[in-house]
Amino acid sequence: MNFTYLILILAATIGGGMIPMLVKRVHPNLPIYLLAFTGAFLFGITIMHLLPEVYHELGHSAGIYIVLGFFLQVFLQQLSHGMEHGHTHLPGGNHHHVAVMPLLIGLSIHAFMEGIPLGFHYEDKSALPSLMLGVMAHKVPEALTLITVMMHAHQSKAQLWRILLIFSIITPLSAILAATLGQQFHVVTDSLVYLVALVIGAFLHISTTIFYESGTKHHELSRRKITAIAAGIALAFVTLIFE
Repeated sequence: MNFTYLILILAATIGGGMIPMLVKRVHPNLPIYLLAFTGAFLFGITIMHLLPEVYHELGHSAGIYIVLGFFLQVFLQQLSHGMEHGHTHLPGGNHHHVAVMPLLIGLSIHAFMEGIPLGFHYEDKSALPSLMLGVMAHKVPEALTLITVMMHAHQSKAQLWRILLIFSIITPLSAILAATLGQQFHVVTDSLVYLVALVIGAFLHISTTIFYESGTKHHELSRRKITAIAAGIALAFVTLIFE
């Protein structure tokens, strides 16, 4: 467990959440292109590093858990309204009536799931640092979107900071918990690979949804969005140098 990476994830989340609190006018396309870039990066890392690992460990049964994870994320987005992949157009189109608690529960579960693979031991030495970078990058637009919606829901500044700080520590704590329990209990060690497969399914759902949605008009793939996606995929290929 590399605590430096966890600190960077924590800092990236807090930094992303601070953007709408400190910048009066955030360009509406900024979250869209950030999500496109980080979603593509996370997608590439999942395909290149995580998928081979779980198929090596579980064989063909890995596909079952990946599909389950995909549809688990479909369920979770009913709570989070898809905010983890950029949706801010909540039911009714009125941020003043956001159901804050279900939203935070959905995003917190998602954040907890993101941390589980960070506590797993990989045979591929490049998998963990690559995944750390992917999660760290994704946290910036994720936290930015969360705090933006909370601001429109008229949460107080103190409440915004509480939400941001609690949300920021969930993923690092999840990683530490997975690593610690995995070292102490064989049953947890054996179960982690199944949990990683579930998270892969969730990552695939989030990243592919970002490609086609993430707030663009009529969900089209604009030239700039394609550029952001291509840059994210290219960066994922760069992570192969860690091997």
